Amino acid sequence: MDRKGSTTVSDSYDPNSVIVLEGAEAVRKRPAMYIGGTGRDGLHHLVWEIVDNAIDEVMNGFASTVQVNLGRDGRTITVVDNGRGIPVGINKKAKKSALELVLTKLHSSGKFDNNSYKTAGGLHGVGASVVNALSSSLIARVKRAGKEHRLDFRRGIPRGEVKVIGEARGTGTSIQFTPDDQIFGEVSFDAEMIRERLEVKAYLNPGARIVFRDETTGRSVEMKHEGGISDYLAVLNKQRGARTITPEIFRFEHEIPDTGARLDIAISWTDAPREGFSSFVNTIPTHDGGTHEQGLKDAIVRGLRAFIEAHSLEPRGVKLSADDLREGVNAVASLFIAEPQFQGQTKDKLNNPEARSMVDGAVRPALEQWLHDHKPWGEALVARATQAARARLASRAAATKVRRKSAISHRLNLPGKLADCTSTDPSISELFIVEGDSAGGSAKQARDRDTQAILPLRGKVLNAEHSSQAAVMKNQELNNIVQALGCGMGKDFDVKRLRYDKIILLMDADVDGHHIATLLLTFFYRYLPGLIAEDHVFLAQPPLYRIKAGNKDYWAADDREKDKILSKLPARFKPEISRFKGLGEMMPKTLFTTTLDPKRRRLLRVTIPEDAVMLTENTIHELMGKDPQARYQHIMHGAHELDDLDV
Repeated sequence: MDRKGSTTVSDSYDPNSVIVLEGAEAVRKRPAMYIGGTGRDGLHHLVWEIVDNAIDEVMNGFASTVQVNLGRDGRTITVVDNGRGIPVGINKKAKKSALELVLTKLHSSGKFDNNSYKTAGGLHGVGASVVNALSSSLIARVKRAGKEHRLDFRRGIPRGEVKVIGEARGTGTSIQFTPDDQIFGEVSFDAEMIRERLEVKAYLNPGARIVFRDETTGRSVEMKHEGGISDYLAVLNKQRGARTITPEIFRFEHEIPDTGARLDIAISWTDAPREGFSSFVNTIPTHDGGTHEQGLKDAIVRGLRAFIEAHSLEPRGVKLSADDLREGVNAVASLFIAEPQFQGQTKDKLNNPEARSMVDGAVRPALEQWLHDHKPWGEALVARATQAARARLASRAAATKVRRKSAISHRLNLPGKLADCTSTDPSISELFIVEGDSAGGSAKQARDRDTQAILPLRGKVLNAEHSSQAAVMKNQELNNIVQALGCGMGKDFDVKRLRYDKIILLMDADVDGHHIATLLLTFFYRYLPGLIAEDHVFLAQPPLYRIKAGNKDYWAADDREKDKILSKLPARFKPEISRFKGLGEMMPKTLFTTTLDPKRRRLLRVTIPEDAVMLTENTIHELMGKDPQARYQHIMHGAHELDDLDV
């Protein structure tokens, strides 16, 4: 707009232009600074903040029970613990109740020294106050000194003073909050995600009693795991469909002298084609790992190398890499430390530089001794690593056949069925991976030849969940995909060599199409995860139904959408409804209009939320793993939610 427009920036920039935001106002203005965003992840992060405060009481020996309730409205969360209770008296310096300070002032906490908490997940003093600021209402109840106290808030602002509402037995804190729809839009909590997070907390705090009640369904579950992370690792092994090589789990608990730090480690070796590490700091899940996780990886590699050297087990003709020695490892690492340095308020990665050497120095000697004491098991692990090394060399040899140095120079090596686009600019190029030659033929006619490439597949591709990289590279259909993409795979992966900005899975809108899309997503998740992380993978949404009403056509992707369209049509219309048996049935013009045209099509971007990494991993294992019992349980668990089953 010109200078007369209402949205122009003022030329005035003086001392009065500087605005200071404090407390709730600052949080509400920039919520992403504190919770990472206002989407699904950010919404559930509010729950984690309050739960972690309750778990801090458990971790330090002051509480034994934590209860989390999801209210009937599906929007209200209540977290109750039987800890010491947040102090309610007047803080001398601020001349306000300590309870009000904790819930309204950023960086107010009892965790800045080690007098009240030896270790804690909440360290910055912002979690509770951020939750309060981003909630339409919050009610805090505290039991202390035989009295129950209450303080109410609206959008972070206290509604009066702390009040005594009655007598009370015991001590503890209850925080009830409802996230503000002005911040989050439609508020809807995922009960299963909350339950899974609480289950992990129960494993990490053996003996603690954690209860989750979902009042939307009336279901309640109590979690208590005396076996701690050993039990948790056994569950992870089962979920991943992995067969263990050693009959026992390596378990190591250790308090590190002069640091106040405590380690709890559990390791197993399996026949899985990849490693799996789940790490935690003060029971906070560190999805992106960090220095403590790297220290554990160092200890495993160095411990095995020392065992190999001591017993002269170095294999001939192959050199064992660190990845070879860790292949098939499933491990859980729980570190308790007084002053953790996290990357950001969401605490997904530990940055303490000393943690790496601390964990390595403590675990490695114990692991070496364990291997010496169980020499046959150690020899089996060396044989496992040798097998991994030879498979790696074989897959690398296969991969060199499909690598390309640039987006242009290897066109002659592209798959024969690929109908490539004329553009050599990856930023505007798209690859549609299409089900079958018939659909591929329609798509080739319908596409924009300048920017859209088509790669048809024959039948259902290999299930990559329980296949090695060597087996994947031998599969012609998956090999064609890797060739077409040009970015390589595994250690040879380089996203800069990707030939297309968008990789779009275009399958029939039926059960078989969904199955093929799932197989392809499994392949990308396991062997090309960088493409998902960089937002390059999409699902096309072709219509299943065509609804003709008068002179107008409507398109529906499924039965629910069809019924919605029909319900909105005027009563005078007698619509004609036709169902597509497959993409190959569509005229090229129709396919372009509904599915390929960037101006009108609908695409679903494939992403993995940060707080759903474990849920994604478990789902892939259940649906695509070797164990059919896991799939049966998954189907039976969700069968009640289906209105109709398309078979």
